[in-house]
Parts: sequence; structure tokens; C-alpha cells
Amino acid sequence: MAASKADSPDAPLEVGNDIAVATTPTTIQKIVAEILGTFLLVFGSIGTALFAGGLVGVPGVALAFGLTIFVGISAWGGISGGHFNPAVTFGLAAAGRFPWREVPAYIAAQIIGGVVGTSLIYLIGLAGPGSWLAEATSSGFASNGFDAASPDGWGLGAAIGIELVLTAVFVVVILGVTHATRGNVVISGLAIGLTLTLIHLVSIPIDNTSVNPARSIATAIYGGPVALEQLWVFIVFPIVGGLLGGWFHRGVFERRGRA
Repeated sequence: MAASKADSPDAPLEVGNDIAVATTPTTIQKIVAEILGTFLLVFGSIGTALFAGGLVGVPGVALAFGLTIFVGISAWGGISGGHFNPAVTFGLAAAGRFPWREVPAYIAAQIIGGVVGTSLIYLIGLAGPGSWLAEATSSGFASNGFDAASPDGWGLGAAIGIELVLTAVFVVVILGVTHATRGNVVISGLAIGLTLTLIHLVSIPIDNTSVNPARSIATAIYGGPVALEQLWVFIVFPIVGGLLGGWFHRGVFERRGRA
């Protein structure tokens, strides 16, 4: 979720034979970076929820999301921009920070990375103790949900509202902290990670927190029929929230004033 190339003052440097050569990541490198980053986000955070949720509770799971996005941005943000989330990709495109023509490839990479993450969790669960895997899948596999599938019984309206608001806020924060001149590149990854942690602290009790359709798809495929039936909410409204956040930032903070 780092700034786009257009907002970066310099291309990454590759040093060899005492000569620093500016390099531009290839499309394949960007796609691989998005796959790896989304994989890390999903495997680390959903793995925490499923393997250790009873030990760390909501704060621990929320922190896992923040830590994994911080590490992913630190490792691969300089290659792909570190989106790891279709809603963020749409939001950056709406703000003019990312080319629309690259959106489909990024989203495909993010979905692949997320599905690989939950698939590995499922495979590990095959060797789990007793009925661990059966219980994990029957309880939704940490999927998002509302009504009876909500951790605290919140309804559809609450899920829609919280996903719209928190995804928009997330995208506005990302666009602000990664701005080329007004942002703070030194702490951008940390700020984004802490924001994602806060988002999960707020909304895990409501709908298990999406703000990321790739994460929602990845868990729903193992979460049973209810998770799949409700999945549309956690695809549509995070993307709408991301678009709103991108348009808001562009309209308010990128508008040129009169001299």
C-alpha cells in the first residue's frame, strides 16, 4: 500500500559492482509481490484466528492483521505498491494513483494469494488434533458474516455500514500517509498496519471484519454455505467503500486551489 510509482521520488536501486542502477519492477514481479503479500496477510492473520484465537482473543487477531500488512508492505511494497486488497486497488485507481488497466491483474493476484493462504491452513488442519478441522469449517473458517453468522449477532445493515465506512477510512489513510509530498514514507507501513489493527478492533464483533474482498473470498470457500451465500456483501461494499475513499481524497486533497 505504498505510494504509486508516480508518487515515488526515485526508482528502487539495485547495487552491483559498486554501481547503483535504477530498476523498474516488471509486471510479473508486481504480480508475484501481490500474491506473496496477500498470502502473508491471509495466512498470518486467519491462521492466528483459527489456530490461536482462543489464546490471543480479539486484540491478538486484530494485531495479527496489522503486523502482517506492515511486514508485507516492508518486504514488497517497493515492488508492487503493497495493495494486497482489491478494495485498496480500486481506491488507489479512483484517486488517480494507480492505472485502471492494471486493476484486473492485481485483483486476480490478490485472490490467488488469499486462496493459497487459506488452503495451506486447511491442509495443515488435516493433521490437526481431534475434530479441529471439522469444527473450524463448521464454524465458518473465520469467514465474514451477519445475522446468525455475526460474532455478536449484528444484522445486514450493520455489516454494510461498517464495511463502507471502515474501508473508505482505510483508503483515505493510505492515500494520505503515502502522499509524495505531504505523507510520511518513513512510517507509512506502520501507520497502515496500526490502522488495520484499529479497524479490526472496531469491527470483528460485528462481522468478523472484511475491508478486503480477497480475504473474504479466501475464507468463504472453506466456510460453508452460509459464508458463500453472504459473501457478496463482503465483496461489493468494501469495494464501494474503497472507491468512495479514493474519490473523496482526490476531490478534497488533490484539488488545485486558486493562486
